[in-house]
Amino acid sequence: MSFTDKAKNKTQEMTGAAQERIGDMTDNERMRAEGATKQSEARARQAGENMKAAGRNAKDAFTK
Repeated sequence: MSFTDKAKNKTQEMTGAAQERIGDMTDNERMRAEGATKQSEARARQAGENMKAAGRNAKDAFTK
């Protein structure tokens, strides 16, 4: 995973967290849910990339 992909995921996660907090403060259920969704999507994308990297590392360990 490239640095830019990591940065995009982190930015989306932080944006979602901020949006969720604003939704909490304003008692806006829709904004709160959208923020939680953004966070979940970013975390899932990051986890998927980590799994791909782990697979590549395992493959490299067996080919050496």
